[in-house]
Amino acid sequence: MEPLVASKAGSWVYVNVFNRLDPPLLRLSRGRLSMSIGQPVLLLTHTGAKSGQRRETPLLYATDGDRIVLVASRGGSPRHPAWYHNLRAHPQVEVLAPRGRSGRYVAAEAEGAERERLWEEVLDVYSGYETYQQRAGDRRIPLMVLTPEGRGE
Repeated sequence: MEPLVASKAGSWVYVNVFNRLDPPLLRLSRGRLSMSIGQPVLLLTHTGAKSGQRRETPLLYATDGDRIVLVASRGGSPRHPAWYHNLRAHPQVEVLAPRGRSGRYVAAEAEGAERERLWEEVLDVYSGYETYQQRAGDRRIPLMVLTPEGRGE
């Protein structure tokens, strides 16, 4: 299934169709069901960088202890996804996810050795990110790390 989703057509379907169907499905199932069967998907609630409006985005994720790792791939687009800009402007977010991961988090971009280590972790979740990085050209796909609110680092 991964090669299909990693293709340009598959990425388009995921970004433009599944992302519209997943929010109500995730809300109804309390984060347990999404269109990406067998993959960990959460519902991220964030604040628009320019509009200030609340937004919801379903995203594939990886974990790093009690932290959540998000990949700002946009299917390998040469531009960052809107949610990435929103998290940079307003890092306080809410997550709806299974296995006790729902709650409030603070987002920060992974850099340096931490980013390299986490990149290997996200490739274990979905190897198609490597294809997306090639497709993105000069844009280095950012990794956003969500730390539970109140847990100082």
